[in-house]
Amino acid sequence: MTTSALIDVPDAFVASYGAHGAAERAWLAELPALGAAFLDRWALRPDGPARYGMASLVLPVRRADATPAALKLQRPREETAGATPGLRAWRGNGIVHLLDHDEASATQLLERLDAGRPLSAVPDDDEALRILAELMARLVAVPAPAGLRQLADLAAAMLDQTPQAVRALHAPAERRLVRTCASAVAGLLGESGDRLLHWDLHYDNVLAAEREPWLAIDPEPLAGDPGFELLPALVNRWDDVVATGDVRRAVLRRFDLLTEVVGLDRERAAGWTLGRVLQNALWDVEDGESALEPDQVAIATALLEHRM
Repeated sequence: MTTSALIDVPDAFVASYGAHGAAERAWLAELPALGAAFLDRWALRPDGPARYGMASLVLPVRRADATPAALKLQRPREETAGATPGLRAWRGNGIVHLLDHDEASATQLLERLDAGRPLSAVPDDDEALRILAELMARLVAVPAPAGLRQLADLAAAMLDQTPQAVRALHAPAERRLVRTCASAVAGLLGESGDRLLHWDLHYDNVLAAEREPWLAIDPEPLAGDPGFELLPALVNRWDDVVATGDVRRAVLRRFDLLTEVVGLDRERAAGWTLGRVLQNALWDVEDGESALEPDQVAIATALLEHRM
């Protein structure tokens, strides 16, 4: 049996990722050979079924000394270009350890965590949110290494794109909301920060571990203000927020906990969270949408009403 025959590429991953386009389908065709090459190169042996996310395949493996690890295969993309320097800068402090990597293919060998126990499995939302906030505080305490994408550049580009996006939205109230979010970003543009941001820190990107109880995974590193980190945490378990019957109160309760634990200025954090809502709105319009997601509207509205 060839090594590539040992590479399990789940059909569901092929179906979802291959739907994105020709480049993704070409990468999928090469994936078994790519995985086999790194099993040989790093003297690894498969150690269980593969897992996958939106854009990567993760193979549980064992190293030559029998240490468990995880081989992460992903197509090189702008979003993940800073993952390796980010993981190096964090040095495993609150996040998965990087054991080895190949820059050309974006392949990573990572510390093995418990993929079957994400933070979303913790039933008490207050406990889960505090765990996430404490990890966030540790991650943003690290200065961003040179060469990462800058929030300042992203924010300036967002402001340039806002007028066209506003025209694509049908509801006048949503047009006004996007303009208001853009105004908040414009007011903060000169102070965009220099911290190392994860950029996608939510419950399913935190896994149980042996080295620590919980560690973050799958960063998309960015240099910027920690306030730009909060929105994914605010959106977690949105159905539970709605079920409280007082969405505004529930959003602000989460916001208060996050800003307190991470040690953020609330006004700046609110402004950058509005910036994150703006970014999501621009992405939605780019995907052909003409309305905003209700959770984004509710979060932005809660923060704006609180600032008044």
